[in-house]
Amino acid sequence: MANDQSGKSSEARTGGMLAGKTIIVTGGSRGIRRANALRLAGEGGKLVLAARDATALAKVVAEIEAGGGEATSVATDLRVPDAPASLVDAALKAYGTIDIIVNNAGATRRGDFLTLKEADWMDGFALKFFGAVRLTRAAWPHLKQRHGSVLNIIGVGGRTPGAEFTIGGSVNGACMSFTKGLADIGIRDGVQVNAINPGSVRTDRLRVLLQSEAAQHGGDVDAVIEQLVRKANVVRLGEPEDVANLAAFILSPQSRLLQGALIDLDGGQTKTV
Repeated sequence: MANDQSGKSSEARTGGMLAGKTIIVTGGSRGIRRANALRLAGEGGKLVLAARDATALAKVVAEIEAGGGEATSVATDLRVPDAPASLVDAALKAYGTIDIIVNNAGATRRGDFLTLKEADWMDGFALKFFGAVRLTRAAWPHLKQRHGSVLNIIGVGGRTPGAEFTIGGSVNGACMSFTKGLADIGIRDGVQVNAINPGSVRTDRLRVLLQSEAAQHGGDVDAVIEQLVRKANVVRLGEPEDVANLAAFILSPQSRLLQGALIDLDGGQTKTV
């Protein structure tokens, strides 16, 4: 693993709810991950972004720097068991401390259960679940010392998995249970632990799925979105910035009473109690 892009700005922001905090954001190159990185940097955080695509990471670092923020990036594959510990070392080398972990990496394969391979299941758990477990474990002593925070970005599919989402539902359910158990340890150690469960969010990945759906039925993407919103009975599709705004609040000093919360940000999609 190599430190691909270091962006120490001499004009780093001193204001904001997260001023001076060192924040590791995994998967921080696109979609919700990118929005989280930009928002948290806008609140004064010093960002350490981790993903596999070094080029995409560099672009986000450049955006943060252009806004007067401070960031560095580490191209790494968190499916590799020792990669999370190396990421922690890189963050400490860059900034000396770790205050916040945002576990935001991982996408799982959809499909008919009987067609999904063993490798699909292993890959789904390796990145999103075990990547978060290993990174949090490696960073925990530093989070404990700084009375820091862990925020897991999971997904409402962990509450309501469907036939095409057996891997994702299982992984997300495991991440929710992990959040609750870790939050109990966090009470003892002074570390805040919470999770956001986004619903359908307008990301590149969703856009590809919607375009495929539109092509299959001879319609356009806007019509598919309208149908999706109506069928799910939600306020609207989410935007990456919706998740980022909530993340900034959860990680701010104003929300320290939140502990072990699994917050569904889904426009009303989840109907269960």
